[in-house]
Amino acid sequence: MSGTRRRGAALEEAILQAAADEMRESGYAGMTMDAVARRAATNKNAIYRRWPNRAALGVAAYRRLARAQLTVPDTGTLRGDALELLRRANATWSSPQGAVLRELLTAAGDDPQLLGLLREQSGDSTMDNAWLALLGRAVARGEAPPEAVHPRVASLPMTMLRGEYAVRGLPDVPDTVLTEIVDEVFLPLVRGRAG
Repeated sequence: MSGTRRRGAALEEAILQAAADEMRESGYAGMTMDAVARRAATNKNAIYRRWPNRAALGVAAYRRLARAQLTVPDTGTLRGDALELLRRANATWSSPQGAVLRELLTAAGDDPQLLGLLREQSGDSTMDNAWLALLGRAVARGEAPPEAVHPRVASLPMTMLRGEYAVRGLPDVPDTVLTEIVDEVFLPLVRGRAG
């Protein structure tokens, strides 16, 4: 490696990008710390100082990918926003990036530490914040009661979508199911939160 030595955020970004690229090409099972270090033009010690193991690096790289691609829709209605966000999540999970997440979830079955990291990361996820933002806008428009802006309400649509992937093993959830999640479960829950 020539030029200035990278440190801090620049090095972390290079490592996360290298890990994400490795997972896209080889899957989580094929991602090694050696391959990530080579791709990031650094050494394994620099990686291990930031992430104690492959599982932590894999989850961090996936979260970076997901965060970079998430934008909160604003269709003008809660129903429209909810359907659009659910459709985007479905499209992502059906994509090569989603294959990385599905592989992480599958590997978590054999790796309690990875399962713990995935659970820990899902608590303060960017996606939950997007749903909270949708609910906040709905309250401001008068479409939802203020009590609907709640983490459990916000996490419900994505939990149900994950369930469709996990239980049914579908590579892509049909739009009719997404509409049912929004119309038959999410919106009634939101409206029912009124004090």
